[in-house]
Amino acid sequence: MRLSFFVPVALLGLGAFGCGSSDPQANVPPGGATGYPPGYPPPAQTVPAQTATAPQPPATVGGPAQPVSIGMLGPAAAVLAAGSPDTKGMTAEGSAFAGQFQQGQVLEQPFNIEPNKCYTVVGIGGPGISELDVQIQYVTPFPTPPVAQDNQTGPNATLGGGGSCWRSQPLTAVPGKVIIRATGGAGIAGAQIFKK
Repeated sequence: MRLSFFVPVALLGLGAFGCGSSDPQANVPPGGATGYPPGYPPPAQTVPAQTATAPQPPATVGGPAQPVSIGMLGPAAAVLAAGSPDTKGMTAEGSAFAGQFQQGQVLEQPFNIEPNKCYTVVGIGGPGISELDVQIQYVTPFPTPPVAQDNQTGPNATLGGGGSCWRSQPLTAVPGKVIIRATGGAGIAGAQIFKK
C-alpha cells in the first residue's frame, strides 16, 4: 500500500471531528437555548425582597446660597423692613437681602463697620428653614473667626438683640460682612442690618 492513499483517507476522518456544522441551529442543545424541553418555560427568577429604609435627612451642601429678591420672603420681608423691638431707635443699614438656601449654605452681605457704632442683625427663615444662624465677620486678606454671632435657635435669629447691640471696636471704618447660614432645613431666608 502506498502512503499517498492513507493521507486523503485520514483527512476525511478528521473532517468528521471538526468544528461542527455551519448551521447555527445545529449547535443548540435539545430543548432549545434554555435547556428545558419545548413548551416548558424556565422557572421564574426570584427577586430579592426590598427592605424599607427610614427617610434620610437632607444632605448638607455648603457653599453659597442663591441670592433672591427680598420679596420672595413674603410677609416676612415687611417684618424685616419694619424692624423689631430689638431694633428700636436704630436705622436700617442698606437694604434687606435674601437667598434660596439648601442646608449648610451661606449668604454674605458686605457692609462697612463704622467705629463706635452699634449693630443688630435680624434674620428670618421662611418655610422649610428650621435653624438660621447670623454672624458678623471682618473682611481681611486672611480668614478670621466671626466677631459676633447670634445665640438663638430656630428659624429666626437676632444678633445683638435685647438692647445689647454689637459695638464695633476699630478706630476707623473697616470692611465687614454679615453671614447668614441655613444650619437646618432648606428654603428662603433673609436678613437686615440695623445700626445706631
